[in-house]
Amino acid sequence: MDIPDAPRTRRAVLAGVGTVAATGGVVYAGSQLEGQGTDTARTAPTDGPQFHSSSETTGFGIELGGHPIMGRMDAPLDMYYWGDYQCPFCRRFEENTLPTLIDDHVSSGTVRVVLIEFPYLSEGSMTAAVMDRCVWRQVRDENPRRYWEWHSTVYDNQGEKDSGWASESNLLEITRGVDGIDADAVDTCMQENRSDIEPTIDTDVERARQLGLRGSPAFVIYDRDSDEAGKLVGAQPATRFDEAIETVENA
Repeated sequence: MDIPDAPRTRRAVLAGVGTVAATGGVVYAGSQLEGQGTDTARTAPTDGPQFHSSSETTGFGIELGGHPIMGRMDAPLDMYYWGDYQCPFCRRFEENTLPTLIDDHVSSGTVRVVLIEFPYLSEGSMTAAVMDRCVWRQVRDENPRRYWEWHSTVYDNQGEKDSGWASESNLLEITRGVDGIDADAVDTCMQENRSDIEPTIDTDVERARQLGLRGSPAFVIYDRDSDEAGKLVGAQPATRFDEAIETVENA
């Protein structure tokens, strides 16, 4: 079905999904989608959200295979979170907003977060994205929360863009400092599987661009029952996510 555009301002709705909130202001536009088949030390507490893996494709067209899923699998809302480990705004979101979202919406069982890589800043971004996939492959079956510790540690060690901090050797050094992650196995995965992993990441990037997403962090909030969705872009405060979630729930 056709998806109506929002008013064509600089925050206008882009092709594919209505904008729930955009950097610099809020624009709401209901959009029904056609169905298809604050602390910088963010280690996962024992009573925090669970992590899961899945091989399904959601009604929004997101293939969940290879992506960490935070929260209860039966949560009614998906939040697809596209990020780049080199993006300073992603780090700001991770430090200032994500912990509140976890407390208010993920732990309560309302939202599950699907973490998706959007490496667009440099080759180092792709290297970090591939390593993300390798780490998740290693821990997803037996101890998926270890992924969260690795993910958080990489953001905590984020350096300046083009400084070389996201080189494979430096990322492996960061990985060696994360308990429960076998850096040597990650290195082997990188060498043996990078050529197979990169095309799947490219598919995720293309999906984001089809939705009009050009940078990170970027989000789509999707109600799997009603097939309603909204887009939110930028390192928004938690209140914007509250508004976006309420809008999609009530659409």
